[in-house]
Amino acid sequence: MKCPFCASLENKVIDSRLSAGGEVTRRRRECEGCHRRYTTYERVEEALPMVVKKDDRREPYDRGKVMQGIRRACEKRPVSADQLDALVDEIERELQAMDVREVPSSAIGERVMLRLQKLDQVAYVRFASVYRSFGDISEFVDELQQLMHKGLTAPASPPSGRIELDPGRGGTRGA
Repeated sequence: MKCPFCASLENKVIDSRLSAGGEVTRRRRECEGCHRRYTTYERVEEALPMVVKKDDRREPYDRGKVMQGIRRACEKRPVSADQLDALVDEIERELQAMDVREVPSSAIGERVMLRLQKLDQVAYVRFASVYRSFGDISEFVDELQQLMHKGLTAPASPPSGRIELDPGRGGTRGA
């Protein structure tokens, strides 16, 4: 393993631990060149399908891309890193169980939205607004109203002084 500090290939493993689910091995290493310590993670490489993009390009599944989109949606939300890892792990297991060579990117996006909807509704709306490319505010409001209609959020009246959307007039109004 190449040292991230000095690029030396000589190192020793100081400590190894399995993650809670036993799917990832965390290794603490010490570089024999510069004597600095760093952590590596080891996981089984699984055969995941190629992703077919909207423009018909094909690219290998990239856990980092999926995680980056989810992290962005969950910024400043009460969602732990462990919850995010578990969410992506679950999606990957589902993709493997499909036993197909290719999967549309939309299938991955829909799976992410389904799980975010259960995990954190604000993160879900953030992800959906980018993923579904809402053209205007009315599409965004429609999505929020569908969420409320499904009973996933409590439709409470906003507190006094708060601004709310008035889709009927295309603007805002004070409450």
